[in-house]
Amino acid sequence: MKKLFLIFSHNLTEQQFFDAKNRFGVTEFISLPFQLQKIWSQILADGDLPIQNLNKIVEFLQNSSVKGDYVLVQGEFGATFYIVDYCFKNSLIPIYSTSKRNTVEKMAENGKIEKISYFQHVNFRKYVRYE
Repeated sequence: MKKLFLIFSHNLTEQQFFDAKNRFGVTEFISLPFQLQKIWSQILADGDLPIQNLNKIVEFLQNSSVKGDYVLVQGEFGATFYIVDYCFKNSLIPIYSTSKRNTVEKMAENGKIEKISYFQHVNFRKYVRYE
């Protein structure tokens, strides 16, 4: 039974569920508990990286995951690196989602051009280390 831990600020799309199940054999999707999700989704841009808060997410992974589980990690760059690094050091498989952006332009009532972007999941990629 493969698990996928969701460490990102969005909900998985139907297409992402399907891709994770078919590509990696994921049978269980695990979201962060509310307080940890709040930490992940609200990392401030100023000051140092909040390592103490990120270690709460690490502790959750330590207590909930087993070697070979997948971890979808996307978010603030430094926090993402921190969690991906933890995954590599603890035999978890960090992945991220790639997407394609489609943009539609339309004329707004005020004469301005309005751009709307739609993102569509393409696939998941494993993070890789430089060798």
